[in-house]
Amino acid sequence: MVSYAARVDKFIAQQLGCKKRDVQLLLAQEQILVNGEICRDGDALIGQFCTVQVQQQILRKQAPIYLMLHKPDGVLSATKDEQHQTVMDLLPAQYASLHIAGRLDLHSTGLLLLTNDGQWSRQITQPDTKLPKHYMVTVANPITQEQVDGFAQGIYFAFEDLTTAPAQLNITTATTAKVILKQGRYHQIKRMFGHYRNPVLSIHRTQIGHIKLPVSLAAGEYRVASDPMDF
Repeated sequence: MVSYAARVDKFIAQQLGCKKRDVQLLLAQEQILVNGEICRDGDALIGQFCTVQVQQQILRKQAPIYLMLHKPDGVLSATKDEQHQTVMDLLPAQYASLHIAGRLDLHSTGLLLLTNDGQWSRQITQPDTKLPKHYMVTVANPITQEQVDGFAQGIYFAFEDLTTAPAQLNITTATTAKVILKQGRYHQIKRMFGHYRNPVLSIHRTQIGHIKLPVSLAAGEYRVASDPMDF
């Protein structure tokens, strides 16, 4: 797979199986178009979604795809699995090349994002971006002020020798709460409540950054956009 930014001459040489000097000749003859414009500079960088054309032959034409899915319970956040139904099994074959940006546990439900835009998905998943993720959580026992304060201060995980980043825990009923995280450690919500011996019964993700799961989108349904700001 070609990287997200590649030099024009290198990309074309790889695609056509020719040498760079042959590409330089094509450049000089104005036979190479990038996004419909004549390209004369072999050092120019092309992105993942640039259209590249050589002598009427299109070498790359790929549009970005952003897909939101309401993940049901019991569906695995994976592209393939021999034991469980995966989120890809819920989608038409035309979306088979998409990858998941921020997974959910097998029994967690709600907003799941898929895309072919690697740069965007890294922004979703990288801890450095501190993108807020919103969850509705149901637990077995009443939620206490001690738990609210603990989430806000961060909870120490001895196994990883780390303290979680501050998180918001907003009580909605005695045993349900809205949790907002800006990091995503392994089973983090379950482990944070587990610190207080309060078993988690369900986790439902409602929002990632500005993207909210529409109430009208039923479990197993999806929406597609050409720009994530359109969600």
